[in-house]
Amino acid sequence: MYSNTNSNLMENQNQSLVALVTGANQGVGFQIVKALAEHGYTVYLGSRNAENGEKAAATLGENARAIQIDVTRPDSMAAAAGRIEAEQGRLDLLVNNAGISHSGKPGRSLEELMDAGRATVASLDEVRTVWETNVFGVIAVTQAMLPLLRKSSAARIVNVSSGLGSLTWILDPACWAKEHYNVVYAASKTALNGVSMAFALELEKENIKVNVVSPGFTATALNNFQGTDSVEVGSREPVRVVLDTNAPNMTYTGPDGPLPW
Repeated sequence: MYSNTNSNLMENQNQSLVALVTGANQGVGFQIVKALAEHGYTVYLGSRNAENGEKAAATLGENARAIQIDVTRPDSMAAAAGRIEAEQGRLDLLVNNAGISHSGKPGRSLEELMDAGRATVASLDEVRTVWETNVFGVIAVTQAMLPLLRKSSAARIVNVSSGLGSLTWILDPACWAKEHYNVVYAASKTALNGVSMAFALELEKENIKVNVVSPGFTATALNNFQGTDSVEVGSREPVRVVLDTNAPNMTYTGPDGPLPW
């Protein structure tokens, strides 16, 4: 079983908790950073575009710090990890929030995105691009941050997924979202759930928790702002999960409670 020295444990308890949230200059990620900062975390607001990150962090007070991180670039992830190590020495919470739904031009309707993502017609280039962020990016960021997470006395990882990632739900005859399941975005979230489970099972012996959360059908850039819930409403469950330091390991929840894997 994983354990830290007593000195490390006391040091963690006497300092503010340290968090990194990827893809956080807008949407659900921004709301997560805001909540963490308000609860006393030193939170790094991750953004692929450094300028956008700086503008977002500037509105949240001194607890929020912008950090440039592109989850598809190893050099960017290594630089982010190096900065956090130099400034904090450890990481208590990693929130893998960065995600994309397509690689085409912005402004396409949700219906157009769903049609383009159907298994029989989807562009392999688009599939690869989306999975590079939504799946491989999560693996890469988690691996890059693990040395820092292992220096925490109670590290946690929260991966932001989607209810569409639940195969059990999609296969339910009553599932209203069945027609939205495609190989570009939805299947990437199923893969993300599997990746999350693999990390959770392996890291459990080190006392590092991994949880998965869905914001629900939230109006964000992912769906051309056609979701039914506001960002504030959609952020409630992700915020609850990231703030719950006593949550059990390997949970998968959404706005209405536990989700089936």
